[in-house]
Amino acid sequence: MRNKNWSEMRNMTDVELNAKLNELQDSFFKLKFRNSVTPVKNSLEIREMRKDIARIKTLIAQKKESITS
Repeated sequence: MRNKNWSEMRNMTDVELNAKLNELQDSFFKLKFRNSVTPVKNSLEIREMRKDIARIKTLIAQKKESITS
């Protein structure tokens, strides 16, 4: 997810963000498992995916905070 995707993510609904989060977490699990069996060619992919998951979790938390405030 790059900067242009970040602006798109901000416009997503909570349901869409949760769906994207579940999708990324599933992909992350598979990627880590595959990496433990056979090292992946691009090890930065794991770090980028972890950061994307954190970004989405941050957006979800910000949306919850803005609703409660």
